[in-house]
Parts: sequence; C-alpha cells; structure tokens
Amino acid sequence: MDYLKGLNDRQKEAVLHGEGPLLILAGAGSGKTRVLTHRIAYLIEERGIFPGNILAITFTNKAANEMKERVAHLLDDNVEDIWMGTFHSVCVRILRRDIDKIGYERSFSIYDRDDQITLMKECIKELNLNKDMFNERSLLNVISSLKDKMTPPDSYINQNYGDYYYRNVGELYALYEKKLKQNNALDFDDLIIKTIELFNKSPQVLDYYQKKFKYIFVDEFQDTNKSQYELVRLLSQWYKNLCVVGDDDQSIYGWRGADITNILNFEKDFPNTKIIKLEQNYRSTKNILEVANHVIKNNYDRKDKRLWTENEKGQKVVVEGLSDSDEEAYFVVNKIGELMKEGYKPSDFAVLYRTNAQSRSFEEAFIKNNIPYKIVGGLRFYDRKEIKDIIAYLKLIQNPVDDISLKRIINVPRRGIGNATLEKLEEYAREDGESIYSVLFNIDEIPGLSARAKNSLMKFMNMINKFIAMKEVMGVRDFIEEVIYGVGYIKELEEDGSLEARTRLDNIKEFLSVAVDFEMRNPDGSLEDFLANISLLSDIDKTEDVDNSVTLLTVHSAKGLEFPVVFLVGMEEGLFPISRALESESELEEERRLCYVAITRAEKLLYITYAKLRTIYGSTNYTLPSRFIKEIPQDLVTSSVNRKGTNSGQLIRVIDYSSRERSGLETGYKSSVDNSEIKVGSKVNHKKWGLGTVVQTKDRDQDMELVIAFDKVGLKRLLLSIAPIEIVKGE
Repeated sequence: MDYLKGLNDRQKEAVLHGEGPLLILAGAGSGKTRVLTHRIAYLIEERGIFPGNILAITFTNKAANEMKERVAHLLDDNVEDIWMGTFHSVCVRILRRDIDKIGYERSFSIYDRDDQITLMKECIKELNLNKDMFNERSLLNVISSLKDKMTPPDSYINQNYGDYYYRNVGELYALYEKKLKQNNALDFDDLIIKTIELFNKSPQVLDYYQKKFKYIFVDEFQDTNKSQYELVRLLSQWYKNLCVVGDDDQSIYGWRGADITNILNFEKDFPNTKIIKLEQNYRSTKNILEVANHVIKNNYDRKDKRLWTENEKGQKVVVEGLSDSDEEAYFVVNKIGELMKEGYKPSDFAVLYRTNAQSRSFEEAFIKNNIPYKIVGGLRFYDRKEIKDIIAYLKLIQNPVDDISLKRIINVPRRGIGNATLEKLEEYAREDGESIYSVLFNIDEIPGLSARAKNSLMKFMNMINKFIAMKEVMGVRDFIEEVIYGVGYIKELEEDGSLEARTRLDNIKEFLSVAVDFEMRNPDGSLEDFLANISLLSDIDKTEDVDNSVTLLTVHSAKGLEFPVVFLVGMEEGLFPISRALESESELEEERRLCYVAITRAEKLLYITYAKLRTIYGSTNYTLPSRFIKEIPQDLVTSSVNRKGTNSGQLIRVIDYSSRERSGLETGYKSSVDNSEIKVGSKVNHKKWGLGTVVQTKDRDQDMELVIAFDKVGLKRLLLSIAPIEIVKGE
C-alpha cells in the first residue's frame, strides 16, 4: 500500500520522519489523525517495527478506537499488539502487572466518584470536622487538582500550615490517601500518579517499558497536565522517538489542569526536536479561516502558524447585533428556516454558546417553531436535575397534595429526611387516605418517627407553608428567586464549588430568566399559569425527533466536531469572553483560543451574534460586543439585516402569547396608552411595579414592545396593548 497517497507535502514529511522527537503542530481541520495513523502503519509495514513496540496515547476511548480502526484498515487488521488507549487505560495495564512493587496488591480496586465521596465522608468524620465547612465534593476536586500537579499531602500542609481551613484540607488529603492504601484502592488520578511512582521506585520496570516502546505517540498534546507529561517523559527517555501531535491554539482545558507550556516548551525539554506545521485546512472556506487567523493572532503565548485552504473563498462571515436575547434566538430560527429552503437539513446546523444555561432561549424558540434539536454534552434545559427539582418545589407549593413532587424534593438539598422516614410517612398517608403533606400536620400521631426526624419534617412543612402564603402576594419572578434561595439549593451548590455545581448553579439562575420572560409577556400571570407554560414546553420537548436535528452545544463540547453551518451566539463582553477571565491575561488568551475553536467548527457558513440587551441568570442588562468581534477586519464580515430600520422589521418573530394574555384585552388589562403617546424617555406608572422610564420601543406584530426601567424592580419587557401602565405627565 502507498502510505503517502493523498497526503500533502507536510503530512508526508511527518509520516516519513526518522528517529528522534517530533512535534506536529496540527491546525484545526488539517488531517492530524490521518497523519498519525499513516505514520504508525508506515513504521510497521515499511520500517519493520513490531506492533508491540508502539505505544499510542489518546484522551478518549472513542479517539483510541477510531485510531485503531484506521490503522487496522491500513494494515489489514495487524493491530492487536499495538498498545493503543487513553492515559488511564495504559496505566492500568502497567499497574496490574507491577503495582506490587510499590506495596499494593495487583487486585487493586479503582474507586469511582461515589466511592470517593463515601471515603471522604469517613475522613471528615474521623477528623471531627464540620461537614458544612468541609464539603466532600469540593475537597475531592481540590485533591484531584493537587494530584494532577503532583503535589503530595505533606507539601500542601506545609504550604498552608498557618491557615485553619487549608491546613485541614491537607490533613484530609493525607488521611484520604492513607485510607485508599488500606483499602488497596486507587482513584482515577492515582492511575497516573502511581505509575510514575512505580517507575521512580523500580528502575527495572521503567527500563523494561522504555526499551519496549521504541515509538511513542501522544494525541491532543496541548491538553496534557503535569503528571501526564511526566509519564510520557519517563517512558520516552531511552529511544527518544516521541511524536506528539497537537495545536496550542486549541488548548482550552486550563480549568481542568491542562498545561499549555507542555507543547509551547516541548523542543526545550526534548533537544533536536523536528517541528512540522500542518497548516492546510480541509474543512472551512477561505473567509472563515481568515476570520479565525485574525482572532488568534492576538494571543501572545502561541507558536506562529497560519491556516490556509484550497477550498473556495465562500461567503463573508455574518456578524449580527440583535436588540435582545429573545430576538437573537429568533434570528437563528429564521435563518435556519431560510437555509433549509435552500436545501440544508437540520443536522447541518450547530448553535455554539459559552455556557450551558444559554441553551434555554434557543430551545424554546425551536420548540415553538417545530424545529427538531438535540443537546450535546448535556440534557435539555427542562430535563436537567436541578431544573426538575425547582419545578417540583413550585408544583408542591401550588398543589400541596402532589406526592410525586414532594417525594422528589423532601430531602433535596439534604435535610436529614431519609428513605426510612419517607416510607413511614407514605404508609401512614396511605392508611389515612391523605396526601403526604397533609399528614405532616399530625406528625405526633405518626408512629416510629424519631425526634430528629420529626424536627426535620416540621422545618420542611413550615418552610413550604411560608412559601404557600408568599406566592399570593409576590410576582412570579421574585417568588421563584425567594424559593430557590430559601430552600437552600443555591447554598449547597455554592459550598460544593465543583465545575458541575457551578454549571448547575448557572442553570438554576437561568431559570429565573424563564420567570422574567413570563412576567414581561404576562404581567398579571400567576404561579399556576407559569407552571402550565413550563409543562407545555417540556411536554413538547419530549416528543421531538432528534435523528435529524439542529445541534446545540457549548464550544468546549464542540472541539473535534464540524458542521456546514455554525451559529456562534452570545458574543458579548462578560459572556464570551467570560467575565472571570477579564482580569487574567492567561485566562483571556484561553477564551480567545476557545473562540478560535468555535470559528473553525464551521465548514461553509458562520454567523456570529450578540445581543445589545441580554436576560440571563434572571437579570437583564445592556451589553457590549465581544472584543473578539472587534478583532475581525470589517472587509471579512457582513450583516444580513437592513440597518436602515429596526432588526425586528426584518425578522418573522413568532411569540406564542398565552391565551390569558390575549384575553387580557377583554378583561380590563388593555392599556389605555396610545402608541403615539409613548417614546423613549417617557415616564410611566405600572399598577404593580410603580414608576419607570421607557428605555426602548419596538414595533411587534401590530403592537409595540416596551423595555421599561422601573425604579424598584429594574428592567421589564411589556407589550403595550396589555401593559397596565399610565403615562406620568410632566410638571
């Protein structure tokens, strides 16, 4: 077989490289997997290297399997002896053979997250520490980060000895490690750490693997952390035939320990490194690549390279500023509709956003317009656990006899009401023919409950009773905010501190935006109306066909994927780049790399959107376009909206106002204010929210939509025809 067929000159050079370290800087869409697999096949077939002398390391099992299948195709299935897998799977294989040399049994257990949490709870209890202050999930995240950096417990304790909290974190780390050893168990991070320890303590074992692996390959090298780098460095010291493939411009995992200096400084640590740049892109149009190049060149810490392509020039990138976040969603919906008429299908489209919480407005717009969609790397908004939990609270408050909702959240967050207690409540309620909530009023008559359980149940009942009373006098948005903070859900997630907890926190706060939107469209709506609206959305959601669907995903989840048409949304300062990155140059550069990854997912068409007014996490604020937009030359971009009029005049805005809103016209809620009376700067009085100033007006389907800044409740969006407002005449 001709292993060079179809390769460009740089790819051929990489495949034919002889001995010594090789750094392949593979730009987005440049065919790096093809180069890796062809080089492995070339070494075996043309150079006569025994497959068992080759080690290829990837980051995911999927990538390893894909690589193995491609090599098998090239070699007619001669791949079984190649060591090909993830860092962790390779380390397990080494440890199963030799871990006894560092004091473990070869039958060691590998603890998953639940096992780790159980063990950490034991540690907290044994050291008699406050479990509210020392959250096991947060502690495990800290320990994982320390292990990635190869920081042992004693070093951490010494560094933080003067700080009560962090010193005790170190003590918990030390006890956790001791207990793992006692249980002959390793956690996921230990698989790499203990392999390094084995190599350092047993020169014979290290010598065996150094001489076994004559050629070592590492994919996605820009994503390696300190311990992974050290493992590869040790293994490659004998032959130094280490080939690493990666793209410093796509290093986007610093938040989980990836160290970009591993690839930036590779040739310093491995003298005589051959560097080959794969800059020819096979994915995108010339215009899209030019946009990507202009953005990424603003980073200081990077290798110099510039993507190019023989593909067509293509259309200019569309950069669109929309008036608000709702209009942004409907711009995407309408553009997808237009392009589908031209022959595109739903699966050709991807909507990329910076945070998961942003999916909500697009999901609702797709649902209302019958566009099938799927979420990658996460659940649909209304299927996420935290959203289901908050809705269950609201359902119980609205309808206290809803046993299903009560059982879901009676111990969420944890309040000491276990399954045994709940079973006793259910049994008593069943015998009495009452709901579970009803029998709580007779808690002293329920047999078998401990004093502690009764106390917890009384606190829960009093909390729900308080909310039942509050819902009668509060607006929907304010009431929901009171509930999510009052039940302790926010507090528990903030104390957890993990990335998962922060994401769940963002989703819960975004749920407030649902309430904000509901109130804007239905100022007099009740909690019952709100829940009915939510139920309708989630019911439709479940019936969607996802086989041929628009893909919604975060930019992090999009790495490695490509789509004919990409919508990169929410491109505003504080959102993308994310606000926490604005004070750190290194984090800001990672945000720019993330933007570069997003741009290079697009094959034919790229739309970049930002909202001038965004409602997210329950707050509505004016925004500025992302600095990354400003880094794109004007001659590379265009707008699809006629700037002579308002954006909304160009959009087919489909807002499904509820029947309650429409009936407001006949039930006393019709506004007495005429269109001609209202303008930006007008002072108004709302019967519920008080005095406010009109800050934006917009024609909307033979009506007028107003954005009003109220003195007491902030920005609200209302339809003039049903807004209960009066003009405040000047003196």
